[in-house]
Amino acid sequence: MAARNKARKRAFQILFEAEQRGVDPKSAMADWIRLARTDDRQPPVSEYTMKLVEGYAERAKRIDELLSKHAVGWTLDRMPVADRNILRLGAYELIWEDDVPDAVALDEAVQLAKEFSTDDSPSFVNGLLARLKELKPSLREDLREGLREDGLRED
Repeated sequence: MAARNKARKRAFQILFEAEQRGVDPKSAMADWIRLARTDDRQPPVSEYTMKLVEGYAERAKRIDELLSKHAVGWTLDRMPVADRNILRLGAYELIWEDDVPDAVALDEAVQLAKEFSTDDSPSFVNGLLARLKELKPSLREDLREGLREDGLRED
């Protein structure tokens, strides 16, 4: 399994666990890192996993707003927990990670849905992320505008 594929899977597991425990994703990730240092059976948390979890955590509100707005007929709280967290990672990677081709971000999210969620989840994940992909240029412009209004710089 490719390194980034493993990193995405771990990031998904961390976000899933964080939601189940009701803790911040960064806190759940810190627990994974501590456990990896003390238990040889626990795989280490890679740099890319950290980047994904931190990237989502820093933009969680905006990502959840985007998913809520564009998930036709679904609210975030009605989505299966696995789908919700796969979509969060996929949306982050699609919109904010310029070194990841859009097709790769979508395909990886669909693969996670196939492995961890329902039979209907891969098509749902693909459809919602494909919609965000179509809107990506305007979404990015909206994000830049919001940052300028807040006096912040784009990262």
